[in-house]
Amino acid sequence: MDLLLLLLIFVASILCFLIFRCLEPIRNGVNKPPEAAGSWPIVGHLHLLAGSQVPHKLLGSMADKFGSIFTIKVGVHRVLVVSSSDMAKECLTTNDRVFASRPKAMATELMGYNYANFGLAPYGAYWRQIRRIIVLELSSHHRLQMLADIRVSEVKSSITDIYRTWERNKGSSETVIVDMKQWFGNIIVNMVVRMMFGNHFAPGEENRDQFQKAVKRFVELLGVLAPSDAIPWFRWLDLGGYEKKMKKTAKEMDAVINGWLEDHKKKMNSASPLQVDESRDQPVFMAALFARVKEEVKEDLYGFGADEIVKATCLAIYAAGSDTTPVTITWALSLLVNNPLVLKNVQEELEIHVGRDRNVEESDIKNLVYLQAIIKETMRLYPAAPLSVPHESTEDCIVGGYTVPKGTRLWVNIWKIHHDPQIWTDPFEFQPERFLTSHKEIDVKGRHFELMPFGSGRRICLGSSFALEAVQLILASIIHGFEFQKPSNEQIDMTESPGLNNHKASPLDLLVSPRLLPHVYGVSA
Repeated sequence: MDLLLLLLIFVASILCFLIFRCLEPIRNGVNKPPEAAGSWPIVGHLHLLAGSQVPHKLLGSMADKFGSIFTIKVGVHRVLVVSSSDMAKECLTTNDRVFASRPKAMATELMGYNYANFGLAPYGAYWRQIRRIIVLELSSHHRLQMLADIRVSEVKSSITDIYRTWERNKGSSETVIVDMKQWFGNIIVNMVVRMMFGNHFAPGEENRDQFQKAVKRFVELLGVLAPSDAIPWFRWLDLGGYEKKMKKTAKEMDAVINGWLEDHKKKMNSASPLQVDESRDQPVFMAALFARVKEEVKEDLYGFGADEIVKATCLAIYAAGSDTTPVTITWALSLLVNNPLVLKNVQEELEIHVGRDRNVEESDIKNLVYLQAIIKETMRLYPAAPLSVPHESTEDCIVGGYTVPKGTRLWVNIWKIHHDPQIWTDPFEFQPERFLTSHKEIDVKGRHFELMPFGSGRRICLGSSFALEAVQLILASIIHGFEFQKPSNEQIDMTESPGLNNHKASPLDLLVSPRLLPHVYGVSA
């Protein structure tokens, strides 16, 4: 009886404690954010997110019902969803440090070298030091010049390839069909590989195809809501086979990246001491990063080996750069072909500032204000990452007057913010002119929360400058050099695919023909 009495007292104490915790916020005059309807036991709102509608639009519809700040439950985890620029600003400025961490996930563990991937690593000393090293390496004068040289040479080479393809296959129609979505992907891959690893994949090269497919799966799996992440005790079941897929993908990616790293280590070991000291100033990012990590990351490498840190960091930058940048250019050209008057206007701008007897140069971009407006409008309508990469609060905080407990995950619905009718007139219409008039002063650098395709705050995308410069040069060069037509009278399909990044669901097959004289393409007449 004494044991039973003690048990009853213990249970009653726990109930009183839980009731007290629930009532405390109300007594203090603060409330928890409203929770969206439709939650099921155990799985929460996971069944809604697993539907056919892309998550950013589903959550946008929920915001119309429950407001610009609400919560959902993804299994055992509570997620704060913010869908207005004001709420996003409060999360990423006032509470920026609180929300600077990332939630743990099976994908990050298995494919991110056990959280060594700085883009997905928790906030802390390791993340801060690796971020500082990356900023130094990517922002050095030598690195910026090297990136510019790579961009220019790859664009010129790819433009020439399209012209030669047209020349071989034009037939009587004087046009050829080119999948521009695939073309944009290839040119960006070549740029990023040369920048990161120093090698250049040859067309059709076996390890190129394997590596690209593995990285594509990597990005897809990062965007998957695996059952074991929502409900951790399900992991042993491996529902959906996600753990198996992740381990296989990690192995395939590591095989290629490790080969590059071993090559650079051999070169560094065979070099003279002076050459090793100067390795960080060499064009290859991987070699410079390895030298700096070995020198600067001292505290037992935070539990990671130098090789792991370098491979994880290079994979993070490669995956982000090679996957998101083609997304933006593909949407931009799709919008231009569907809006021929806008396409004509930007081509006229190019003729004024560039002419027809030479290629576009990077020094021309500053004069192409209409082109820049088109890119901003594309990023507004089709942000590459429509839902921010998840954040996680490291302590209790207040957002919009609501108490947000420690451990809450944060999703910023960037797509919904970019389509807010209180900010954007006719928010679903393609109107680049808005960035020459009413929204002229808004940029994409994370300072204006009405337009934040690269995010904002501590976790803003570090590759935004590279991405923007690549998008500007590639888009300007391609629409300066070629005419594009739809293969039929139908509009280009603008269906979006689900996932971490907002890919166009279908290919972008267009009829292509040159606009300029042969010598501009680097071929003889």
